Amino acid sequence: MSGPSHVTAAPIESRQALVDYLASGARARQHWRIGTEHEKFGFDLNTLRPPPWDGDRGIRALLEGLTRFGWQRVEEGGRLIALTRDGGLCADDTPTGAGQASVTLEPAGQLELSGAQLSTIHDTCCETACHLKEVRQVAGELGLGFLGMGFQPKWRRDDMPWMPKGRYQIMRDYMPKRGDLGLDMMTRTCTVQVNLDVADEADMVKKFRVSLALQPIATALFADSPFTEGRPNGFKSYRSHIWTDTDPDRTGMLDFVFADGFGYERYVDYLLDVPMYFVYRDGHYIDASGQSFRDFMDGKLPAYPGHKPRLADWADHMTTAFPEVRLKKYLEMRGADGGPWNRLCALPAFWVGILYDDAALDAAWDLVKDFTMTQRHGLRDGVPRLGFDVPFRNGTLLDLARQALQISVAGLQRRARKNRYGADESIFLEPLFEFVDAGQTPADRKLELFHGPWQGSVDPLFREFAY
Repeated sequence: MSGPSHVTAAPIESRQALVDYLASGARARQHWRIGTEHEKFGFDLNTLRPPPWDGDRGIRALLEGLTRFGWQRVEEGGRLIALTRDGGLCADDTPTGAGQASVTLEPAGQLELSGAQLSTIHDTCCETACHLKEVRQVAGELGLGFLGMGFQPKWRRDDMPWMPKGRYQIMRDYMPKRGDLGLDMMTRTCTVQVNLDVADEADMVKKFRVSLALQPIATALFADSPFTEGRPNGFKSYRSHIWTDTDPDRTGMLDFVFADGFGYERYVDYLLDVPMYFVYRDGHYIDASGQSFRDFMDGKLPAYPGHKPRLADWADHMTTAFPEVRLKKYLEMRGADGGPWNRLCALPAFWVGILYDDAALDAAWDLVKDFTMTQRHGLRDGVPRLGFDVPFRNGTLLDLARQALQISVAGLQRRARKNRYGADESIFLEPLFEFVDAGQTPADRKLELFHGPWQGSVDPLFREFAY
């Protein structure tokens, strides 16, 4: 989850300023970049338990150790809660991009890399590999390991620690008022996502519609959360299911995106109707949970009366909506479970191939443009439990996944961004083709291991699938 916004503190004078802020993210094609984020579970190598924030072998000690690689400290209330570094890559790598990378903490200490803005999948995969190498070195010294999956496979919610971040306390208190699984979302889930640019409003609308309609396909391709508290839970992506009972005010498929006239203004209206969590001022979080940003704009926010918001408040508020695809100044693809290293590279490759090539984007739109609202929801509602086996028209979701992958690989091949060995970015899709060819999700493969060589235990996955 995001931390406090670093956007300018300029005051908001009108609703149009909110629209303009969203629109200001548009970039010419030559400046389009790729920002990849992924989360992972830490665990004690001896007990498999998640590490606390404090202590000689806790998350704070891990962050401290990472500073040897040039990461800069970020503190809240005197506590180390994040790191930043320009560029994001290892010192001997040369990125074709710009911006700052960060290492942040999810509520239960899941470690997140928010990558820099890079030009190719080769770069973003190198960035990920560098980060995991650094984490593995420091974690090994502390007797810790890290695992990529969509849901914590062994430990109960009560076993999970809480990180000392102000916004998480507010969310922890508010979540149970809106759904039964919000605290599980905070403490026991991990995801991988990619953030992609748009050229203008029309381009945003087309990409938003395509990616929203195809998000269940990404969920199936990356489905990797079949265990809860050491036992099969009946789902392929339990992480995806959790979002259906987290908070209906800020989650879902956003049917209005497909309505005539959709654009930045309509998305602003949606965000204005999402209840607030907090206001961040002078290093402190003010609890405004359930209150209205519209009232804030009128100077009538009960938690902060007489004050009006700044653009930084708007940027913060945008991070508290959790739809399947999220619009900020760019589009965030949010439908995938966390996983091993090669799938962390496959997720941005899948979406870049579809959204950053005109022919591929047209082909993807042709694939989804006649989906009805009922069909889109049927895919979204069915995929957490059924994965590739969700029925769709005369086939299954697997047929859609195969078509989407073919569109993506063609788009990446036309992009022709090659590494030093002459390979284009389509090489990163190979793990996804393996799953589609086998008709098995990652969850299916782990379930086979659970019922076979692992003899009914999830403990071996902490060893076999650790980074």
